[in-house]
Amino acid sequence: MGVHRRGAIGAALALALAVTACGGDEGGDGDSASAGDGDVTLSVSVWNMDTTPEFRAMFDAFEEANPNITIQPVDILADDYDDKLTAMLAGGDKTDVLTMKNVIGYSRYANRGQLMDISDLVGSTDTSDLAGLDAYDIDGSYYAMPYRQDFWLLYYNKGMFDAAGLDYPENITWDEYVQLAEQLTSGEGGEKVYGTYHHTWRSVIQAISAAQTGGDQLGGDYSFFADQYEMALGVQDSGFALDFGTAVAQQADYRNMFETEATAMMPMGTWYISGVLAAAANGDTDVDWGIAPMPQRPDSSEVVTFGSPTAFAVNENAEHADAAKMFVEFAASEEGAKAIAEVGVVPALQNSAITDAYFALDGMPEDDLSRTAFEPDVVELEMPVSETTSDIDTILNEEHQLIMVGDKSIEDGIATMGDRVDSEVR
Repeated sequence: MGVHRRGAIGAALALALAVTACGGDEGGDGDSASAGDGDVTLSVSVWNMDTTPEFRAMFDAFEEANPNITIQPVDILADDYDDKLTAMLAGGDKTDVLTMKNVIGYSRYANRGQLMDISDLVGSTDTSDLAGLDAYDIDGSYYAMPYRQDFWLLYYNKGMFDAAGLDYPENITWDEYVQLAEQLTSGEGGEKVYGTYHHTWRSVIQAISAAQTGGDQLGGDYSFFADQYEMALGVQDSGFALDFGTAVAQQADYRNMFETEATAMMPMGTWYISGVLAAAANGDTDVDWGIAPMPQRPDSSEVVTFGSPTAFAVNENAEHADAAKMFVEFAASEEGAKAIAEVGVVPALQNSAITDAYFALDGMPEDDLSRTAFEPDVVELEMPVSETTSDIDTILNEEHQLIMVGDKSIEDGIATMGDRVDSEVR
C-alpha cells in the first residue's frame, strides 16, 4: 500500500479543503453534550512531551476550542513508546487517546482489537486531501486518523557546500550523492566532518529502496535492497559517513550530528524541521541549512521518496470515548493542521494556506530548492500495513543490523531475510 501524491503540499496545487472541525457548524453545542455536561479530563498518550512541541500546540488549540475539556498527557520516553504502549494495552489500560507513532504499531493494536473502530468518523468527514489516510484502512475499516504526514528528504549544510565550491544537491542521483559525500568529508579524529550521515534505522536503506524500485517489503524477495546496501556500505567503508557500529555504540543522535556540523548531508524525515528550528531559536545551533529532494535512481523520471503518517486513535477501553473522538477529528481538521504547522510540523491536511504559513516560520529556508523539496511526485508508505507487518519488520531490522556491521554479506543477509519471513511468518 502506498501513499501517492503529486506536489505534496506545494502552493501550486491550491487545494481547497473543507474538513469538518470540532466546534464547526454541527460540532459546537453537540461537542459539549457528547463530552458530558461537566468538565472532562481527556488522557492522551505522547512521547517526550517537553521536546515534542506539536503535542502542546495541538492540545492548546483543542482546549481553546473546547473549554470544558482538559488534556492530560501520558508521557512516555520516545525510545520506549511502542513497548510501553503494547504493555499498557495488554493490561487493559484506559488512556482515552493513543498516538500511533507508526503504522507498524497501529497494525498490531488494530488487529488485536485494542482500538475503537472510528469508520463512522472518517465517513462523515471530508478527507479527500488528508494525506496518509489510506494507511489506516484495514479491510475497509479505520481505527485511527492521521494528523501529520512526514516524508524523507535531504538536509544539507549550505555553508559547507559554499566553502567547497559545490552546487547545492538539486535533483541528484545516488551516485552523485556518494561523490558529494566524498568531496565534503574533511578532518580526522574528533575534528572529522563527514560528508553524510545515515542513521541506524533500517528505513534509511530498506524503505527508500522499496519506494524507488517498487519492491514489496512484505513479499519475501528482498533482492531490490542490494543497490542501496552497496551504496550505504560504500560510503561508510570509505570513511565518508560515520560507520554503523560506531553510531550504535555511541548512540549517535542525528540532531547532534547535523546541528554541530559534524555532517554536511543527512537523509531524514520532515519531522526534524521543527527540531532544527527550535534549536536555532534557542541559540543551540547556528547551522546554515537547507533541504533538497531525496537522491534518486538514475532511471527515475519522478521524485520518489517514502514517508509515514502519524495518527491519533481511540482506545477500545477509553473512559471518555465521545470526547476522544472529538479530539481525533479536531487533530485531522484544518484548525488542528494550522496549530502544528506553526511549530514546524508537517500536517496531514494539506492546502496552500497551510504551506505558506509553514514556510513563513522564522528560520525556515527561503530558497526555491527547499520549497521544491516539499513537492515530491510520489510518497510511498514507509512500511505496508498488514497483520504480518510487525513480525516482518523485526526480521528485516535484525538482518539489517548484521549487514551493516559486517557480520553478514549483503547477499547472505538479504537471503536470510527471505528465508526467515517464509519460515517464521508465512
